[in-house]
Amino acid sequence: MVVVGIVLIGAVLMVGNFYLRLHALPEQMAHKSQKLQFEIVAVLGLLALFTHNHLFWVIGLLLAMIDLPDWGTPLRSIAGSVKHIAGVPPGDDVDETAGDGPTQGVAADAPDTIKASAAKSAVQGHA
Repeated sequence: MVVVGIVLIGAVLMVGNFYLRLHALPEQMAHKSQKLQFEIVAVLGLLALFTHNHLFWVIGLLLAMIDLPDWGTPLRSIAGSVKHIAGVPPGDDVDETAGDGPTQGVAADAPDTIKASAAKSAVQGHA
């Protein structure tokens, strides 16, 4: 009877270990991919674990298998080009206040001549 109990406990632990390793498979596959993709796969894995809905696990596994394209690098390049075209020096952030004043969109530490020209262009374009 004791031997059967030990075998039963060992079998339950082995099946549980196998289940948890299989459940964590999508997260391990997505670990070497992008951070956002890894986080989405991890959330899908947790949803599958707590809701017992296997569809979340399958979606997470499929998402871990594909490589998502890198959209951030081209968008940062486009933003840098637009800043260059606008004449904003790299590293200077534009003050984006939500006010209705004429100096909206002018850098906060810009010289008074730039602020005045921005005010004139905003007033001329307003009417």
